[in-house]
Amino acid sequence: MTIAAVDRALKLMEALAGEPDGVDLSLLADRLGLPFSATHRLLGTLAERGFVRQDPHSGAYGLTLKLAQLAFRDLDSRGLPDAGQIVLDRLASATREYCRLAVVEGGELIWIARAQGATAGLRYEPPMGAGPVLHATATGKAWLASLPEAEALRIVFAHGFDGAGRTGPNALRDVDALRAHLDETRRRGFAVAVEEGEIGIVAMARVFRAGRDPAAPAAGTLSVAGPLPRMPEERRPAIAEALLRAAEDMTGIWPLRRRQIQPAKAAPAGETQQTGASA
Repeated sequence: MTIAAVDRALKLMEALAGEPDGVDLSLLADRLGLPFSATHRLLGTLAERGFVRQDPHSGAYGLTLKLAQLAFRDLDSRGLPDAGQIVLDRLASATREYCRLAVVEGGELIWIARAQGATAGLRYEPPMGAGPVLHATATGKAWLASLPEAEALRIVFAHGFDGAGRTGPNALRDVDALRAHLDETRRRGFAVAVEEGEIGIVAMARVFRAGRDPAAPAAGTLSVAGPLPRMPEERRPAIAEALLRAAEDMTGIWPLRRRQIQPAKAAPAGETQQTGASA
């Protein structure tokens, strides 16, 4: 491939970036000022290398995730922090409490990152290995409230109301109470769980979406959790505001963060921490 061809190929990939639905071949050739045949040959070469694919229905061409994978591989090799972790660290710094990031994967919520904001006193650090009990945690209720009610109830009933012994004294026990909590969460814009996931712990959570469109599905949740004496009712509006800012930041960057999600590993045996999953 000549230098001119390399330059054309790079310009072609730049033209396809940010086009989730792909671009028609003729339109792409017009944008680049290239002959139709030359554009087609370049696309064929990039497709063979796995950087471009053609939609079998529309015929439009779009980038695959290979370029993003190479970029993330390079970032990881340099030890640069992930953008999502930066948002989480800022939230932890603003609230001075334990914060977690969960993503929706296969109809479940999976913890993928955490940040500790508490610098003194009791440090609440539940294990990351078990997912949240959906009906008894702020994280779970925030996500459920983003779904149609019938779908939310179907998911909860599939898991059951017992919580496998991982709930606190105020955990919801029936569908009417859950409906009321989800309605309140929708009106408020964030979820609250006071000693529902674990005794003595308050948690707040908010979803972030897969794009700026308000109708976009929830991509995941951000949560803040800490001891009840440190999170009284009068402090919660400030935490809710910090959650809103963090969720807006995550919504902005999430479409760019197309990495394979791996569930967080459980804490090593013997590590000192409080158990539970209130966040």
